[in-house]
Amino acid sequence: MPLQTVEPQRLYRQIADQLRGLIGKGEFDVGARIPAERDLAKQLGVSRPSVREALIALEVEGWVEIRTGSGVYVLDRSHRTSTPASGTEWGPLEIIRARRMVEGETAATAAQHGKRKDVDAMRRAIQMMRELAARNEVPHEGDRAFHLAIVNACGNVVLTETVQAFWESRQGPIFARMIDYFETMDSWQAAIGEHEAILDAIAARDAAAAREAMHQHMDKFHQRFSASWRRAKAS
Repeated sequence: MPLQTVEPQRLYRQIADQLRGLIGKGEFDVGARIPAERDLAKQLGVSRPSVREALIALEVEGWVEIRTGSGVYVLDRSHRTSTPASGTEWGPLEIIRARRMVEGETAATAAQHGKRKDVDAMRRAIQMMRELAARNEVPHEGDRAFHLAIVNACGNVVLTETVQAFWESRQGPIFARMIDYFETMDSWQAAIGEHEAILDAIAARDAAAAREAMHQHMDKFHQRFSASWRRAKAS
């Protein structure tokens, strides 16, 4: 296949563009299974998670169907027309890496300068997460409230708006689809425990521990989105 190596700039979009072009030229027949994620990653010279983001982008746009545990198959587009639906969307895994950098520091700053009301807001947010999870509801609102309580403790409106932008990005179709595949109630229970570790460090006014706890949370978040398709829940 005439694949080309790509530069590390919005990788998922570049990968999706190449694969879409090959499909459009008939390189892959309708109904055919395209090469495995690991093989595409090797040919393109990128990571498997970057390929995953591209495949999900193509699924959102209606070019392919992802069948968990089976593969990625080309759809019939003979009666459909569209333009890329997600050309400006941030890649989910890049968002997580950016959050690791920014929110590691907001957690450390909250530990140094946060007030009792800020810690209380974090506790309420975790309690909200627990209650929602106990009802088998996805605790997105509690999760959002927790991270915003941390950044609000920093007293910097630019940081607050930056973290809010991270959260708004979760509404994008690629991020939302990835959530469908890889977030489960079990993973949310693990995330609640990670939030509790962050809270404990902030409440103890241990900036280094708060930063490390946030880094660990984001690393595990990234790992969950990079898990084997075979371990992902069915769509």
